Amino acid sequence: MHPLDPLDAAMMAAELVSSPMHAGAVLILSPPADAGPAYVDELYREALAANGSIDPRLRRYPHRGIDTAGIWVWRDSERLDLSRHCLHRNVSGDYDGFWRLIGELDAQRLDRSRPMWMSYLIDGLADRRFAFYIKVHHTLIDGVAGLRMIADALSNDPKRRSMPPFYADNRDADNRDGSGSPPAAPGLVSRLTGPVRALLDTTASGVGLIERVVTGELSTLMDGLVGYTTKWPFAAPYTRFNGRLGTERAVCAGSWAKDRIQTVQEKAGVSANDVVTAIVAAVVRLWLGGRGELPERSLVGVCPITVRDRGVDPSIDQHGNMFGLWLCPLGTNLDDPIARLRLIHGSMSEGKHWVAKRGSAASLLTNAASIAATVVAPLLPFTPKIRTGFNIPISHVPGPRVEMYWNGAHIEEIYPVSTVYDGMALNVTTCSYADRIGFGYAASRDVVPDIETLIPLTEQCLAELESAVGIR
Repeated sequence: MHPLDPLDAAMMAAELVSSPMHAGAVLILSPPADAGPAYVDELYREALAANGSIDPRLRRYPHRGIDTAGIWVWRDSERLDLSRHCLHRNVSGDYDGFWRLIGELDAQRLDRSRPMWMSYLIDGLADRRFAFYIKVHHTLIDGVAGLRMIADALSNDPKRRSMPPFYADNRDADNRDGSGSPPAAPGLVSRLTGPVRALLDTTASGVGLIERVVTGELSTLMDGLVGYTTKWPFAAPYTRFNGRLGTERAVCAGSWAKDRIQTVQEKAGVSANDVVTAIVAAVVRLWLGGRGELPERSLVGVCPITVRDRGVDPSIDQHGNMFGLWLCPLGTNLDDPIARLRLIHGSMSEGKHWVAKRGSAASLLTNAASIAATVVAPLLPFTPKIRTGFNIPISHVPGPRVEMYWNGAHIEEIYPVSTVYDGMALNVTTCSYADRIGFGYAASRDVVPDIETLIPLTEQCLAELESAVGIR
């Protein structure tokens, strides 16, 4: 028996009363020069005909019942019907229509009765381009590991063909347990005692977790008394992003040259992620300000900080989520973009140290009150619109550092499509790829009806930062 981590179990429970909890990515590709008119159709047929083994993370699905004593556990699906997981869609060359389709697909829930992931091959973009939209439930994998899984299926060789799809198992199928044979199925006694052992293991590990949470809360208290970079529950002002979601999703994305971000980074003496977060903060500031809705208090971002060991092979890492959370003031109450950037840099520097010291689960539970204040309040019949835990999630995911190809098709852009949820109706995730950084904005369409306007605002805010640090 493999019980779900506490965070994953919480996600499964939360999804029952609110929004889907999956994350996704969009890859836009151009076919090779020698590709025929049926190139994309052939790729799709080959994907469905694949008979190799599936990545173990994409074979499992969550289960809870009498046989598990009410504990969420993972079960493995021995055979997958790929036609239910890999679908083909067409658009008419219009990028606005393409992103509307992505929004529609993102709003659809994943089926819990089978492994919770989907892949869509989307044909018909301008200049013969096509796209993949891949979405995976957040309990199976987090953003960092998910993008790594996709990147592992790509190649920097444009001449390579007959490449396996992203969902293929890249490990040695004959030596998965190191013994040269597949692991034996558990016997009856093991199945009956499995829930008890899982409960005991969870309880034992919880002792150390509680200790880290208590020390984390005390540390948060001290930081709140002596500094300004730690935010308490209900420290964020209420915005339109903190209400309930509608049924429709809105998605948009764009990419910018990485060297523009790096030049600001070097001039200001901060990290590249700090610069990107400051750009997002400025975008939200301008967008709310244009509607007369910018609060006097600074908005607060919730920023995932990975604690995943970069030396661990992601194909054998069975931890679905390995990140902590940090509440970062975004300085939206500051007119000076440099002051805003310095505030974010100071907070995130402390956050990386804080999360690394306490670990993923402890840092998440330490911030549980802020999370609850944000996502539970919209479910209540009378939601107080005064304060909340935070306003928007902002994530940064590293992608491939060089130009990549799949069966000769060039990967032109990679964009993340992250989870939106009641109480956090706008989610911003960026992804680095080769010499550029992609900004992915996902929202409830009711909350951000003109989401496409965030793309020109992103350029405006980057240019403002460049000017502020002295870049012509």
